[in-house]
Amino acid sequence: MSTILIADHHPITREGITSLLSKNEDLQIIGTVSTGNELFKFLKNKIPDVLIMEIDLPEINGITALRTIKSQFTGTKMLVFTCHPEEMYALSAIKAGASGYLSKTVSTENLLQAIQQVARGGIYLNKNITEKINSGFPQSNGLISKFKKLSTREAEVLNMLASGKRNKDIADALSINEKTVSTYKTRLLQKLKVDNLADLIHQTRLLQIKPT
Repeated sequence: MSTILIADHHPITREGITSLLSKNEDLQIIGTVSTGNELFKFLKNKIPDVLIMEIDLPEINGITALRTIKSQFTGTKMLVFTCHPEEMYALSAIKAGASGYLSKTVSTENLLQAIQQVARGGIYLNKNITEKINSGFPQSNGLISKFKKLSTREAEVLNMLASGKRNKDIADALSINEKTVSTYKTRLLQKLKVDNLADLIHQTRLLQIKPT
């Protein structure tokens, strides 16, 4: 089960997401906060698997907060769910460490899909954001598109490799054997079209984007 923290200053948003996830056995809401100060106070005591966050949260700069959370609370995946359209903050949010960016105009089905995908260790980006990132950074050679083709387990293994974990550590964390980890590494090299582990990690860290 993945734990969820909601950070939003609109009560209707907090209550709506809580209602949406109330019957989902794989997702558990462990708290809601309405300001930046409340958010960081909460994180110092309990770290959720997924943070659903409004970029325009009172008392903090949203993009700066994403960077801080990414560096200080590395176990938390961040999904931005905001009233601001993609063209305003999406690229900055993804570069700052968010695993997804959604406008509050999306359907509840899309929101649930995004939460589940991020919770599983993936990234959630719509076609428009993907095209903007790839066109704005031609050196990425379709990096985001490649990440989106990874399976959930491949994304988990890639994230752990990028964090410097050894094969044995990854095997223990995912309850698989080391040979299976080696198989995943081979698949990742092929899917991301790189020749060695160093290049694989570089691809993961390019543009400060990770599959988590």
